[in-house]
Parts: sequence; structure tokens; C-alpha cells
Amino acid sequence: MAAIVPAGSARKQQARGDRILFSTSDDNVMMEQILSTHTPDGREFYIKPIPLIIEDIMHRANAPLPGALLSATSQLYCKCSGEGNAQATPLSLFKILSRYPWEVKVVVALAAFAMIYDEFQLVAQLYPTNPLAKSVADLKQLPDIMERAESLEPMFQSLVSLIKAVLDLTKCIVEFKSLPSQYISPDTPEMVTVTAHIPIAVFWTIRSIVACASIVMNLIGISQEYIVLTTEAWELYSLSLKVNNIHTHFNKQLSLCHQHIAYRTLVWLFETPQTDNIKVLKALINPKDDQLPLFESSTKRRVSIDALRRKVVLLFISELDFSQEELSLFDAMYRESMQNPSRPEGHQQVVWLPITDRSIPWNEEKQQQFVKSQNTMPWLSLHHPSVLDTAAIKYIKDYWHFTKKPIVVVLDQQGKVVNLNALHMMWIWGTGAYPYTSSREEQLWKEEAWRIELLAHSIDPVIFDWICKGKHICLYGGENIDWIRKFTTTLRSVARGANIQLEMLYVGKSNPGNKIRKIITTIHAENLSRVWEDLTIIWFFWSRLDSMWNSKVRLGKSVESDEIMKEIMIMLCFDNSVQGWAVISQGTGEMAKAKGERFLTSLYRFNEWKHQSDEKGFVPALNEFIQKLRTPDHCDRFVLSESTERVQDVVVCAECGRAMEKCIMYRCCNE
Repeated sequence: MAAIVPAGSARKQQARGDRILFSTSDDNVMMEQILSTHTPDGREFYIKPIPLIIEDIMHRANAPLPGALLSATSQLYCKCSGEGNAQATPLSLFKILSRYPWEVKVVVALAAFAMIYDEFQLVAQLYPTNPLAKSVADLKQLPDIMERAESLEPMFQSLVSLIKAVLDLTKCIVEFKSLPSQYISPDTPEMVTVTAHIPIAVFWTIRSIVACASIVMNLIGISQEYIVLTTEAWELYSLSLKVNNIHTHFNKQLSLCHQHIAYRTLVWLFETPQTDNIKVLKALINPKDDQLPLFESSTKRRVSIDALRRKVVLLFISELDFSQEELSLFDAMYRESMQNPSRPEGHQQVVWLPITDRSIPWNEEKQQQFVKSQNTMPWLSLHHPSVLDTAAIKYIKDYWHFTKKPIVVVLDQQGKVVNLNALHMMWIWGTGAYPYTSSREEQLWKEEAWRIELLAHSIDPVIFDWICKGKHICLYGGENIDWIRKFTTTLRSVARGANIQLEMLYVGKSNPGNKIRKIITTIHAENLSRVWEDLTIIWFFWSRLDSMWNSKVRLGKSVESDEIMKEIMIMLCFDNSVQGWAVISQGTGEMAKAKGERFLTSLYRFNEWKHQSDEKGFVPALNEFIQKLRTPDHCDRFVLSESTERVQDVVVCAECGRAMEKCIMYRCCNE
């Protein structure tokens, strides 16, 4: 038979159950009396194992009828035998337990009931075969109760349900008091909420214990005509509903506390020097102690975190839906680094950490998307996104500034974070950026100068060949095909007049779309210049410039003090202009650069500076003439792309040196 479910008004009470968590006006009056008895003497008690012992007793006691016997808990027995007041009896117990903390009160009360319960179960189980147990059972009228077991079954099902609810809530209360104070303090919002409600939770728990004891004790002497569906049955159901609702609320708060502790643990671990990287990685990736939390796509097997021991670990962090351009380029660099294990960068390992929105249910579509991405990656990944705890996701967002764009966080062999996003260094220097530390970044920049090699040669090998042959190289961009036709035709004519070898390359615009694709098709069809037909390469060209900006800002550089940063800004301004632009250089020499109309005008007036070109060289002469054409009336737009992470408070104009106005631009596309 099912447990008793009251009808009529009781069903309405059940519907309101989730809203009636803690107290009514009558409860408030009772709580004032309960609180007046609470005078703890300050002693500490280690009670955490006791609820587990009680639970073990309950599980082992499997006789047909649960019950209770008078034991060392004479006060509980006296108050529960015969007629009793549902509020006066718990109040008397609170007076007896006045010197104990709240969690100790509830554990002592439950332990007393468990002792009675256990003794009764021993007699119930042994009386058929043990003479002493049979004599005790006869005194307690146990055989009579057993004869009416079937009619009392619904009552006892409700009783067992209430006992379970009481045990669950007791364990929850005890666990709150056992939380490590070094990671969660009493004034933490999650703890404040719980602490305010613990007294009323303890009251309802002890009141339920009294009700359970009363029901069991009053079973003795029940007449054959006793009707189960009485006020006692309703009380059991009502109390179960109340206690379960309180437990549900406490359990949610306990989960929040555990998340807070896990979060603070991560903060502490990453701020504290470690002997190796395993402890921090287990706290970040494996808080539930999964023995094999990682997945290796090449072998289709699960892997332990120990596979990362004493390695430089690159955490590739992204959402399930991420940029395929970034993935393909990162993949190419990873495969290059692993080709020669003897090289320093061969001692690194990559782990994909997929960040998912836990508020959205995980479904088959997401699972397929995850598996598809996982199988394309030659490095390690989580075997499932759920392995990453909520606290870890919060830490990644708060401390590593992850939003939506993929980042690569680098941990050294001791688990220390040495780079919050190594993608920038990788985009600029490839595997040569290993081990991706700030000192390595500083060293690499000291070896650089603003030149075509830095700007583009690592993207397209043919550029390096042009540099070696001493050719003049022109990179240009924009989305005005009319200007492109005029510019390429005029520059080719000027190059012949200046007797220089010239190569031109169209690099489009950042975030290239269909319009840039059409321009590339036209340039190729009309043989105007060389083009990158793969839009990924164009995307990479501009992403590298963003990465250079981020790298410089991260190292504390500024446009006023750093020449390379100034040149980077000019290039980013070119990309955001409405017209075309171009830069030209010979080999590793200086560059001449300008926006579309000024550059085109300089070419139209080549005869005015041709003699300077013959004496000084084409690029220096062109540069001088471009500077002569500059007027004070100009406007530059400096719009940082979505991938840019660091924005300076003050940025000066690369041309006039005045502080630029800071604003936000929203742009949907380049079409």
C-alpha cells in the first residue's frame, strides 16, 4: 500500500508546501520560546560522524514494523508516552539541550530516537528464535502488533518517510557547521541565509522526532478497531512535507556554499606556490575526483590528470561554438610543436576546456556538437563538459577574463599561470613564443622592429622570398574596387618609371565577408595584384595586428613611447577607414604608408619627387612626399575588434599626437 496522502484540504496544503518553508505566526511565537532556551556554553563538539552512524542503524533495521523502546532517553519517552502536546514536548527537550549548539541539539535528539529504534529492531528480529527476545517482545506486545502489520503498513510507510526526511535534514545541518572556515566565513551571503534559518529547521526536526517517537510508543496497546487514517497519520504527512521543503532549501544553499568553497580553494591554490601542477589541475578540472577525467581523441581512451604532470599545460578554453579559423591555426601550430619532441615546446600538452551554460539543459544536439569538436582535436579534452565544475567556470571568467572568444591559458610545470592568453604570442611568433611567459614576450619584442617581416612574412612564405630578392613590397586593403583599380594601375606605372621591382598583395579588411570575397575575385580576374583567396589568411593577418596591440598593452607600452605600437595603431586605423590604404617597403627597410586618396595623390604627382627617389631611394622619397600632403584636418577611427582584450584609458592619435575621444562602436558587418 502507498503512504497515506490526505485528501481535500490536504491537497491544497501540499500545493502550498513549497511556499511554506519555515514559519507561520504560531511558529514565530514558539521560536521566541525556543530561542530563549538557547544558552550554549561555548564548547566544541565533533559530531559529523554521528548522523552516518544513525543512518547505518536505520538501514540495518529491516524488521516489518519500526518502533521504539524506552532507553537512556527517559525524557523523550516520558513526553511521548500517552497524551502529549506537539509544542510543549519539543520545548521541554530544547530546555534539556539548552547548553548545546543547534547542530548538537538535533543530533542528540535523533541519536536518542535511533537508540530506541535500534533496540526495538533487535527484539523484533530476534524474538522468533531467541527466548530472551521473545520474553521482551511479549512484554511489549510485539506479537499483537505483528498480527496487525498489514493494516498498519500505510502508517509505517509514512513514518519511515518522515524519519528519512529528518535524517537528511540533520545531515545537511551538520554539514553546514562542518564547512571549512578558511574558505567560507559566517558573513558569506550563502552562510548568512542558512544561519538565520537553522533554529527553525532544528525546531521542526526535533518536533518531527518527537512525533515519530510518540507514534511508535503509542502503538503498544492499540485496539483491533484502531483506524489508521487519524490525526497522527495527517501529522506525519504534514511534518514530512515541512521537513522535506526545508531540506530542499538547505540543500540548495549547501550547494552554493560548496561552490563558494571550491571557488575560494581555486583562488588560494593559484595564489600559492606549488611543487607541481597536479594539485591545481585536479582542483580546476577534477573536483569530483574522477580517476580519468580527460579524453584522448587519437586513441579514443580516457586519461588521468597524471598525464599532465611536469608539463607546460595550455588550457584551450572556449564555448562549444567557436571560431574555426582560430582552431585551424592553433591546430597547425600544435602539430608543428609536436613534430620534434626533443625541442622545448615538445614538452607541452594542450587540454580543451569547453565552457557551457549550465542553465540550459544538455541535449543530444549539444552532445553531438561536443563529440564532433572533440574528435577533431589532436590534443586532450574533458571527456564531458560536466567535468568542469561551476566554481571552475566562475573562476575562469573572473580571474582569466574569459567571455566568448577562445583563450589559451598557460600553466608552467608548477601550475602557475604564466599567460592569460597565449594566443596573442602564438599569432605573432608561432611556436617560437614557447614557454609563453612575460619575460619571453619582452625578449621577443626587443628583437623586433616595424618592418614587412613582422607584419606579414610569417603568414605567406612568398613574402620572405620577395624580401630576400630585395623587391619592393606593397600591402594594401579596403573595399572600394574603383580605388583599387586606380591604385594598382598607377602604382605599377610609377614602379616602371622608378625602375623598381614591385610586388603587390591585397590583404582586405578584418572580419572579411562576401564583399571582400567578391573583390578578391575581381582582383584575380583582372590581374590587378596578388591576393589571398583563403579568407582565413586575411582574418589571421588582422588578428595578428590585434594580438600585437594586446601584447604591447599587456607589457605596459603606449603609443607615445613605443614606435611599434604607434605603427600597429596606424594599421588598425587604416582598417577602420572608409577608403583604401597602402604600405610599401623594400626588404627590411622603412615603410611608406597612407590612406587611399593621399597615397594615390602622391603617386599621381610622382614627377615632383622622382629626383628624390633616384637620390634617396623610392620608399624614403615617397614617405617624405606623403608627409608633405598631411593636413591638420583629418579624422582617424581606432576601433578595437572583438578579440581585443585590453583597452587603454588614453590613446593618442598616431598622426597628430592628440588624445583621441573614447567611444564604443557597434558594427554588424562590413557589407
